[in-house]
Amino acid sequence: MRSSRAHRDDHDGVDADAVREQVERILRSVDFAATGRLRSFLSFVVEEALAGRGNRLKAYVIAKEVFGRGDNFDTMNDPVVRIEAGRLRRALERYYLLSGRNDPIRIDIPKGTYIPTLQWTGREPSLEADLAPLDMSVPLSQAPWARRPRLGRWAVALSIALLVLAVIGGRIGLPTRPFDPEITVEVLPFANLSGPPGSLYASGISDELLTQLARFRDLKVVASFPSAPGQTANVTDLLAGPRYLLTGGVRVASDQLRVSARLMDRQSWRVVWSQIYDRSLKGAGSFEIEADIAAKVAAAVAQPYGAIFAPASQNSLAHTVANGAAYLCVLRFYHYRKVLDHQEHSATRDCLEKTVTDYPAYSTGWAMLAYLYLDEDRFDLNRRGPAPSGTDRARQAAERAVELDRTNARALQALMTVLFFSRLPDAALEIGARALALNPNDTEILAEFGSRIAQAGDWKRGAAMMEEALARNPSQASYYTGLIAQAHHMMGNDELAVEWIKRTDLPRFSIYHFVAALIFARAGLETERAESVDQFLTMRPRFFDNFEAELAMRNFTASDREKLVDGARRAGFPVGKGN
Repeated sequence: MRSSRAHRDDHDGVDADAVREQVERILRSVDFAATGRLRSFLSFVVEEALAGRGNRLKAYVIAKEVFGRGDNFDTMNDPVVRIEAGRLRRALERYYLLSGRNDPIRIDIPKGTYIPTLQWTGREPSLEADLAPLDMSVPLSQAPWARRPRLGRWAVALSIALLVLAVIGGRIGLPTRPFDPEITVEVLPFANLSGPPGSLYASGISDELLTQLARFRDLKVVASFPSAPGQTANVTDLLAGPRYLLTGGVRVASDQLRVSARLMDRQSWRVVWSQIYDRSLKGAGSFEIEADIAAKVAAAVAQPYGAIFAPASQNSLAHTVANGAAYLCVLRFYHYRKVLDHQEHSATRDCLEKTVTDYPAYSTGWAMLAYLYLDEDRFDLNRRGPAPSGTDRARQAAERAVELDRTNARALQALMTVLFFSRLPDAALEIGARALALNPNDTEILAEFGSRIAQAGDWKRGAAMMEEALARNPSQASYYTGLIAQAHHMMGNDELAVEWIKRTDLPRFSIYHFVAALIFARAGLETERAESVDQFLTMRPRFFDNFEAELAMRNFTASDREKLVDGARRAGFPVGKGN
């Protein structure tokens, strides 16, 4: 019998039929989001490896055999194989996060090589049920993971509090206001600037862009189309409308495609963001090119900390609660996630509570509020009374968000996080996989999902996902930078842990100082260690009264809990002998 975690790099003596079955299983899956030539790429490298020709798998050979390049292919000036290999790695990662998570064989293409590796997991092949979406006909309260422990003497208080939430959410038949998120972007069809050759790409990119943007539920997307083919929008239409306007142009020259995109603020007509994308049309289908460019534009514009949601200045957020504009509360939420401090938590919670009162059908507002409630308990920020707890209120808010819009990836992200800190890690990771499948371009979801995978014990995989999120969106919240530092610390990579923790900018966030103290202590940086210990104990003086409960809430494995307890003692924290 094969070892459940054995790796085979040479593929000698392997069950070739089982490997081919695994390839077919991947190719059939709806969760393997790959183009036709990526599928050919996977089949080719696996077959070559099984045939003992792994040493042939170089960029030149793959370019000729898979991508149809000629004998004069130049690997230095045409990076097609390297780019497509990166996409294939991401497609495989997504597949194994979703329907392939229980497959008997894992196939990877490690960075730096095109030779596939095989890993036998010892599991049975994925059943069809594993591929099925969440059962949307079952109320969330009846889901298998939704069984709550008995609340004892707090049952009555909790029931009353949940009734209040139901009233706020409009569940008791109170009149509600129409949903209006107030963050709206209008998308104009991309202009064809090069005659007939560009019309296909201009139309295709415009259509694909609307689909990609619609996956980001933090904003509302409206399409603006001219009244006749080829007609442009008139001046009156351009001057009126939502605050943000997304426009672009397409040029085709020979076998080169250039797409320009820009986001404009109608209040000032300032260009908020612009980018140019150049693509070679050789060996690539129009669908693939259109989807790739549209995904890049949508992510740059609509993802958290992107062009629209870049954290606003403190002055612009000063009166958000009094103003009550829903979009300002969304901006405030992402600003809070950047700083994670006591004052911003309170102001953001108040703002979002007003938002869901005014707009009870606002799924994203409930999702964001779930984080604010959860942070009362996990970060000890502005706790409210003995019952219901912040975590209980967070769960109600997250479930409300999903019930309002089961295709809202942000709502599923919130539910994942709440379930994880409710000590239901398996259910949380399943929900997280669904959230990422709904919007794989959302780096906030990718980073959050990676952080949960890391804390559940797979530090290497989780860190890789968070690092990819930061590479795709450098403006990502510093919270994930600190978690990457912790991941490298847990894996014993002290040099990288120090590098990442020094890149983290969260001076008002208590847990940052705890992680920093552990990292600096093991690295022998005494001054930094002492400062971090003092800062943390000032912010959280009672943290070590029940250190074990704090660790258990975060679902660390038994071995990881031992490492953290030993690390806390080494750093000089008051860890009792019982911990």
